[in-house]
Amino acid sequence: MHMATKRQHLGNFGEDLIKKNCYCPKCKRLKTFRKLPNNFKCADLICEFCGFLAQVKTKHVSDVDIIPKKILGGAWNVQKERMDSGIYFPIYLVLLNKTDQSCAVYYLPGDLQYPRHFVPRKPLSATAKRSGWRGFYYDFSRLRDKAFTRIYRSS
Repeated sequence: MHMATKRQHLGNFGEDLIKKNCYCPKCKRLKTFRKLPNNFKCADLICEFCGFLAQVKTKHVSDVDIIPKKILGGAWNVQKERMDSGIYFPIYLVLLNKTDQSCAVYYLPGDLQYPRHFVPRKPLSATAKRSGWRGFYYDFSRLRDKAFTRIYRSS
């Protein structure tokens, strides 16, 4: 049996928060999001009504009102293939303050994303468990002002 890591618990928290509190931006229905299987490539949630797909990124921060400049993404080769085809999944960014447990959810539509927002990391070393695997960062410092829309805030 696989024990979830702290990062996986944090990701599950973010996905559950979106499922319970957010409307689908396509069909405008509430509570129609379902989680996709773990390791589904480039998407975490699907709207069961209209098929809308979205990525969820969750991060611990000291201030939920400030968008981090950089966030860890997933596998670079998969992201690069989608970008080469002009496919960008919308992103829900969940920021959680560990100290006071406040959180905020921000939404970034796919049509406001560009290749410059995705920065490949160095491949893992030859001695790494997944040698040669390459991830990427989302570089949110390169987004224009107001690209993210805050859609939820708890205190």
